[in-house]
Amino acid sequence: MTETPNPHIIDADTLTGEMRPIRRAVLALGSNLGDRLASIQGAVGAIADTPEVWVTGVSPVYETEPVDSPAGADTYLNAVLLIDTTLAANRLMDRALAVEDAFDRERSDVANAPRTLDVDLIVVGDRRSDDEHLRLPHPRAAQRAFVLKPWFDLEPDAVLPDQGPIADLLAQIGTDGLVLREDLALDVE
Repeated sequence: MTETPNPHIIDADTLTGEMRPIRRAVLALGSNLGDRLASIQGAVGAIADTPEVWVTGVSPVYETEPVDSPAGADTYLNAVLLIDTTLAANRLMDRALAVEDAFDRERSDVANAPRTLDVDLIVVGDRRSDDEHLRLPHPRAAQRAFVLKPWFDLEPDAVLPDQGPIADLLAQIGTDGLVLREDLALDVE
């Protein structure tokens, strides 16, 4: 991913004159509890309302089988957002967690437990991070068709840093278990 200029903003801190880079970021959204579409739509709206964040693309909605989830978990609705932002990656992560909390996300020790909302940072510009709070690029994105396919729909020539072109990654893992929900659509409010 490259640093992408955004024509909607002047990228300077008006108090200090300090320039902050504009980064393209990819966020993956998912929900398999409650009103799944309302939760994902609410996340789109909350992210779009975030200062220093500009939504530049919203993928189609896919219904997907749970991956590595407890037995009996319901299917997910998934989508991907492309944004431009001047927020630092850790501040964007904090915002993603706050949006999840606003939609009653319950955290548990059960891996991949069902959730009302999941907001994952997949990439933030060319930023790399491997700490407990933030891992970039997302460590499992290359194996997740529910991330790669919606992202591919928006940016077929995108590259997942350290992994390669998403088209190649998607060709390797396939799209079994993904169903395009043409009857559902997300709007930037």
